[in-house]
Order: sequence, then structure tokens, then C-alpha cells
Amino acid sequence: MAWLVRRIVDLFNALAAWYYRRKYGAAAKRLGRLPTEELDGRRGFIGLEIDGLAHDYLLRALKQGDMPYLDRLLRDGSHRLARWQCGLPSTTPAAQAGILYGNNWDIPGFRWYDKASGTSIMCKLPGSVRPVQEEISAGRVGLLRGGSSYTNMFDGDARLALFTLGSMGGEHLFENVRGLGFVILFLLSPLRIVRVIALSLWTWLVYVARRLAALVRPSRSHFTFLGPLYEIANNIVFREITTFSVMLDIYRGMPSIYASYPGYDEIAHHSGADSREALRALRGLDNQIRQIDRMRRLYVQREYDLYILSDHGLTPSLPFRQAYGQTLEQFMAVHTGLEVRSGEMADDSESLAAGRLRYLADEIQHIESRQHRELTARLLRATRQRLEERLPPELLEIDWDLSRRTDIAVRSSGSLSHIYFDVTPQQMELSEVALLYPTLLNILIRHEGIGLVAGRDGDKVVVVGKAGSLWIGPSGRQLEGKDPLASLPDPAWAADQLARLVRFPHAGDLILLGAWDNQQVISFEEQAATHGGLGGPQNSPFIAAPRRAPLSTAEIGSAEEVYERLAGVYGG
Repeated sequence: MAWLVRRIVDLFNALAAWYYRRKYGAAAKRLGRLPTEELDGRRGFIGLEIDGLAHDYLLRALKQGDMPYLDRLLRDGSHRLARWQCGLPSTTPAAQAGILYGNNWDIPGFRWYDKASGTSIMCKLPGSVRPVQEEISAGRVGLLRGGSSYTNMFDGDARLALFTLGSMGGEHLFENVRGLGFVILFLLSPLRIVRVIALSLWTWLVYVARRLAALVRPSRSHFTFLGPLYEIANNIVFREITTFSVMLDIYRGMPSIYASYPGYDEIAHHSGADSREALRALRGLDNQIRQIDRMRRLYVQREYDLYILSDHGLTPSLPFRQAYGQTLEQFMAVHTGLEVRSGEMADDSESLAAGRLRYLADEIQHIESRQHRELTARLLRATRQRLEERLPPELLEIDWDLSRRTDIAVRSSGSLSHIYFDVTPQQMELSEVALLYPTLLNILIRHEGIGLVAGRDGDKVVVVGKAGSLWIGPSGRQLEGKDPLASLPDPAWAADQLARLVRFPHAGDLILLGAWDNQQVISFEEQAATHGGLGGPQNSPFIAAPRRAPLSTAEIGSAEEVYERLAGVYGG
């Protein structure tokens, strides 16, 4: 009986291999490249990224049976699962830059602001992502050199790129098909066409049903008009195209392949990381993993190591607007408008400037005398002393455009927000922020929805919480009151990450992180689950690595370390 079972399995595998040769061989010829090109004997690398899936939520999905194929890979010993820390900011641009180039310096979030040029950067548009890739890739070897990139932020020096924002006009997958690439893609697999149409219709019907249910019963989901369209595009159309392309690349023997599946992340933002909709997306992704792994095992043109990983996690969140009745932008506008006296420093004469500076110093001293918390009193005292030391000549040397003292840019990435004051193209220190807005720091620190405020003080980074402040400098760390990072699993790691983030050239003058209560985090965007800052599963993605691959997955503390370990095995 065992002999018969083995023969049946061998026959099935032979028929599957023949089917793959017929199907993908035809596509490879139409693309102008034969599968035998450039095979160099190296083991290939395949990375399948599930955007936003935290290690904790993966374990929950495995336990509930929502990812049976991945569970099988882990149970039969072919893969080993590990938790790693993605670093700060916990966003896709920073994580993928670290994984694919080993460098995510000066990527402060998903959105940020360039004070020097007055431009906003949002990592959804090629015009924003391409310059970022040029910066991070300078002098470095991408992990995907000579390989393929699908549905990523950055291309990792891939030769072929599809749906990759950072691709800079390189050779694209379908460019040799003279515009018929998508037609060939779907015509070669009629079942995929039927599946895409059926799943798209089902997704739309589910969305309509959820909208109707929300009219009767409150829901944490955040509905938008374009929501179902994004879900259909990311979780169905792009997913099917990406899987087909990866399987074709395996047939052709491409040396490295990295594909990202963003559908789960998009759905979880609106419905929750463990919602039925998000888990349904994971079941679909598990099926894509199964198809790709089957191709890898049955058609051995090149030996491949398959890695399944995520770039960051997601933490349950409560939107700032929902909790406090206004957005962070509205909150900042209200309080800076009330506390800052417009036009008081518009006159360029030295006497008026000195008078205004003295007024601010006196006002800060008055506020300081009313403070009972040492953490805010110290900041105010340092600000007042700095002002008094600079009376009056140094005021005139500051390159500030005081006519723009009310121009404030707020750029939020989930539970992380950068605040920029446009009076100067340079980064401002905490004392300089207090010079313009004497009570703003105290208002921000005391707000229950803001967990941490971080900024600069000379060569030190200052992290302030409700009951204490942490000063991080070249000579070490100084704590006043309670550690503001004590509620996090690894306060020392969090301090290092915050200090690095604050020192980014494009970091905000102030950096705010949403309050974390060990269950949910405040998000500065309208999201049911969020990422970007600190607190909860958002900082802990996963990696499922081949057990036989000589790659250590222990104690990975940043996305850049993932690159170092992968490049050490696969050559970068």
C-alpha cells in the first residue's frame, strides 16, 4: 500500500510538473526570455511579505485554522517561526528599505515634510518614493540585484519590477509583450479570471452588507467610498497577478524574488487586525503561499529557499478624533491660535524684538512657577534661561521668518506624528518651540491621548511622558521621575529607536506618539488598527525561515538586520 501511494504521488507530481512547463513555458517564451538563462548554481531566494501581520496575530490565525498551509510548513519542520522587531517607525517604507537595502536612515514615517523645500512626502506616489530610493540605495547593493520585485515600495536593485513604486524606469516584466502582458496573464489561466471576478463581486456584496449593518449596530470599522475598490485591487487583482508572476519567475530560474501582499494591512486598518474580513484575507494569502511553494517544490529549475515574513504588525487603535472630538491638526490649530499672539514679533527693530523676548521670558517664568511637575518645569526653566542669555543680539541672528510663525505642518503615520514649524527651514529645539509657543509643550504632554513627546535639546534627545522625562545624549541617559518608556516590553530598545528617529534630518521639530494603555493605542489617523509608533503588536512582525537555511533569526532588532542576515547568505 505504501508503495502504491508513493507511485500515485510521483505520478501526480510528474503531471503537475508537465502542466507547469506547458503553462509557464509558453509565457516565458512570449516574454522573450528562456528559463535556462543565467542559471549560476546559486540557491535562489523567495521572500513573500504579508504586509502588517504581527507575530501575535499570526499565532492566533494559525491556532484558529485560518492559515492551514503555513501551519503545515511549521509543523512538518520545513520552516521555523520567529518574532523580530522592525524598529521605529514601524511602517512599510522604513521596513522595506531596511530589508531590501539595509538602510532606512531618514525615513521618519509613511508621511513627512521637507521644511527646506516646503514639500510633503507621502509613500503612496512614485514621485515621492523614487527620490527616497535614490537616497537609501546610494553606494549599497540591493538584496534583489538581478531578480524581481512585485508590489513593493522599493525594488532592491531588481532587474524586473511590477507595481513597485521605487522602480526607476528599469526593465519591467511585461515590456517585451508590447502591451499584451495582462491579456496573456489572464488568458493563460481562465480559472484565475473566474476567481477574480467572483471574489470581486463577493467583496462588494460583503461591503454593502457591512454598511447596512453599521446603520443598525455601531462598528469599529471605518468605511470609505473607495474602501471596497482598494480591497478588490490589493487583495484580489494584485494578489493574483503577483502570485502568477512569482510562479513564472520560479519557472524561469530568477535568482531572487520578493513580493509583498498588502491586502491584509489595508483591510485590518479599517476593520481590525483580527476581524473576520482580515482573517478571510489571510486565508486567501495562505492559498497563494501554497501555490508558490508547490511550484517551488515540483519544478526545480533552481533550488529556492522560501521565506514568509511581515514588515511590521498592527495594534488595535482608537482614532484621536473619535476619542477627543477633533483631529490632531485641529487640536494644534486651536491651541497655537489661542496661546500665540499673532504679530507680536513682526517688527524688525532691536528694541521691539528685545521687548518681545523679555515678555516671553517673563511669561515662561510665570508658567514655570505654577508647575508642580519637575518634567515640565525643567523644560520651561531651560527655555527661560536660554532666552535671557540671548537678550537681545542673538535674537537678530536667528534665521526665522516670523511672518510664518503660525504655519504648522502635521504629518501623521498611524500612532506617530511629526510636527513641523515653518518659521525656519532648520530643525528646531524644544526651547525654540517654547519661544514661539510658551505653553504648547505642556499642553501636549498633559493630553491623555498623547503618550510621548520627543524632541531635541542640543546634542541630547528628550523623551517626555506624563510622569517623567528621559534625556539621551552622548554621555548616556538621565532619567527624571518615572521612565516614560516603562510600559513598553523593552524600554532600552525603545529609547535607542526614539533617539535614532529624532536625529533623522527630516524628523519633525516635535514627535508625538499616541498613548498606549496595554490594550489599544491612540491613532492620529482614522484606523481600527494602526502602526507607525510604539506599543503593542505593531513593533513585532514575524519571519518563517527555511530550517535548513544557514540564517539566524534570533534577536533581530531592526529591518536593517534582516538585510544583513539575508545578504550574508544570498549575496545581496
